[in-house]
Amino acid sequence: MPAWNLTNARHLLRRTGFGATRDAAQQLFDGNATLAAAVDSLLGFDGSKFKPGGKGIDDLHNKWVKYMIKTRLQLQERLVLFWHDHFATSYAKVEDVKLMALQNRLLRINCKGDFKAFVKAINKDAAMVEFLDTVRNRKKQPNENYARELEELFTLGVTAPTPDAGGDAHNYDQEDIVQIARAFSGWGYNSKGEAEFDEDRHDQGDAIENWNPARGPKVIFKKRGGFNNAAGQPFDGGSYDQEIDNVIDIIFQHRYGPSGNLRNTVADYIAKRLVTYFAHPDPAQSFVHSIVDASGFSTSWSIEALLRALFNHDDFYLSATAPGGATKKSVKWPIDFVVSTLRLLGVKLKGKDQSVQGGEYQDIRGQLTNMGQVLFEPPSVFGWDWELAWASSSTMLARYSFARDVTSARDGGASSFRPELLIDLSLTDPGDIVDAVTEMLGLDDQITTNDRDDLKTYLGAGPIDLLDDDTRNRKLHGLVCVLLQSPLYQLQ
Repeated sequence: MPAWNLTNARHLLRRTGFGATRDAAQQLFDGNATLAAAVDSLLGFDGSKFKPGGKGIDDLHNKWVKYMIKTRLQLQERLVLFWHDHFATSYAKVEDVKLMALQNRLLRINCKGDFKAFVKAINKDAAMVEFLDTVRNRKKQPNENYARELEELFTLGVTAPTPDAGGDAHNYDQEDIVQIARAFSGWGYNSKGEAEFDEDRHDQGDAIENWNPARGPKVIFKKRGGFNNAAGQPFDGGSYDQEIDNVIDIIFQHRYGPSGNLRNTVADYIAKRLVTYFAHPDPAQSFVHSIVDASGFSTSWSIEALLRALFNHDDFYLSATAPGGATKKSVKWPIDFVVSTLRLLGVKLKGKDQSVQGGEYQDIRGQLTNMGQVLFEPPSVFGWDWELAWASSSTMLARYSFARDVTSARDGGASSFRPELLIDLSLTDPGDIVDAVTEMLGLDDQITTNDRDDLKTYLGAGPIDLLDDDTRNRKLHGLVCVLLQSPLYQLQ
């Protein structure tokens, strides 16, 4: 069990929320006798059923951003962001604000619940039904898009870390996709965004004409998944609801690995993605296996239990210390960079467009577009690329521009950056000012001595009069901007 100390308390907050100040970490540490108790307190939220609203996609986007900035349930929103990427669905194809909003609420309601039930709900989610063409999947015109991504991205992954009992590392083949697509034929949705079934469009396996060589009984995994059954796993029969649920039940029994040591494929695949998101890139396979086994995730499918095992694991805290050496850090997502900054600085966005009131006065959707992440519009069904893919020359320039705009927001209202509310303006020593600002931004436990000395040099020889408007605007606002633009602030 990791040590329960202020360093780990801060890391836990940093990775499960949007920014972590020393005061917030101290509060978490003082309020919980053990790390396990602290983890329980973070995971114990009842949850919000918030659904962003609005007539256009800009409204939807901005209301979700606004909600992230103000919510107390930071872990819930971090999870919603993860599932939005995992079950990637884009308004660019769906073209229905209501359906995207309903899916957003679905992700929020299910974010820490039963993962198997979550996938079954996604099967019938209207935005997903539209995005991956289930609505266009008919017995005489089969569409395989959802069936393929259900296996490749949502549950199994293409290949397993090690071959299954048959010596094959592939998790499924084309025939499995064809068969699963048959199960989902006939499904659509109504004007309320509710799933609807059209029996006339459903492939029931009857031999009508000569249009479908796959007609007949529906089976999957004749060759894959550790089932050791050449006849495959049949899933038709019962109600049509039950048929698509049966597909999920079978997928969730999929195994990989050498004979005598088979592991659940779905459990390990989902666990690795969550570990990579919350902990650090390229986690050891032993790390993934240990949290799956400790949580019972491969049988209970409780996302909350899996996260509890993750946040209590020693390897989760390998990225807690300052960058350098063996410390593994992650590049902040653009939305994390934006929301963390606004929360830490206490700056509110303004107006319907939710714009930053400084610099170029750009709306937040435009800022995030330039950084490479537009909520409700992931680039493909694969979601966004993570880590260094966030850090191109153009997207980093957009981050620097955002930092400039936020720190130059000085209209005097709630949409201003008002450092007098965050640090003591009577400080005059450059070192004390640097310490106060790095603590305000949650960087005081990450910054090196050399970087601290460079920031003192930036401020110049003391005393520094922060009560003077011109000095404060040049020196203090400039110092905050430099730190927001620093490589250190881009990592977590």
